[in-house]
Amino acid sequence: MKKISTDKAPAAIGPYSQAIAAGGFLFASGQIPINPATGSVEAEGIAAQAEQSMINVGEILKAAGATYDNVVKTTCFLADIADFAAFNEVYAKYFTRNPARSCVAVKDLPKGVLCEVEVIACLEQ
Repeated sequence: MKKISTDKAPAAIGPYSQAIAAGGFLFASGQIPINPATGSVEAEGIAAQAEQSMINVGEILKAAGATYDNVVKTTCFLADIADFAAFNEVYAKYFTRNPARSCVAVKDLPKGVLCEVEVIACLEQ
């Protein structure tokens, strides 16, 4: 197993890694819309927060030598399922190969954000 870390994505805010590469796959922790430069949530609204979350995911993928095209599975968490359509508009710009996905509404997310995205990517093509 290899720990993947980059300062271009938010640092872990608990006892976990940004991502772990193992067995030819990357398992990335959920990314919320924290601006890694400031360590705070600056984006407002689901579209802006989804955009920052996707950028954070992309930086972790890049640190592992992967892209959004390597992603085989995503899990998406929404604070409000009413944001599903707006979230999908942003999501579709990044995940053009339509990986497998679960998307659920949850009671709360860290720092009161509106969305969180985690991915599993294949590192061997």
